[in-house]
Amino acid sequence: MKQINFALHLLGVIFTWVMPFVLPWQLAVAVYAAVIIQFMIFGKCLYNVHHGLDEKDDLIFYSDVMEKMGLHPNRRLVKNIVRKWLYPSMIVVTLLWQLVLHHKPLCCG
Repeated sequence: MKQINFALHLLGVIFTWVMPFVLPWQLAVAVYAAVIIQFMIFGKCLYNVHHGLDEKDDLIFYSDVMEKMGLHPNRRLVKNIVRKWLYPSMIVVTLLWQLVLHHKPLCCG
């Protein structure tokens, strides 16, 4: 079951990278905001527990994937980038792509 949950988490993470191009900006921004709020309230990704990550020693999903690929990232740096910069940056990308550059999302646009 942990492997299935890991795969689902991976698909969700991949989708967050393409979301600015797929979903309308209102929905994409709402999803990113929900993730940011989750980090602010709980201090972690709530889905990590479903595939055995307890975030001990700053191990988060992104650094776990990198380590499975044979890389050895600075876990604290990865965690800070993901938690503080990635999702706000994705909001900016979404708004620039759809509102400033006037590209329509692939779905539901």
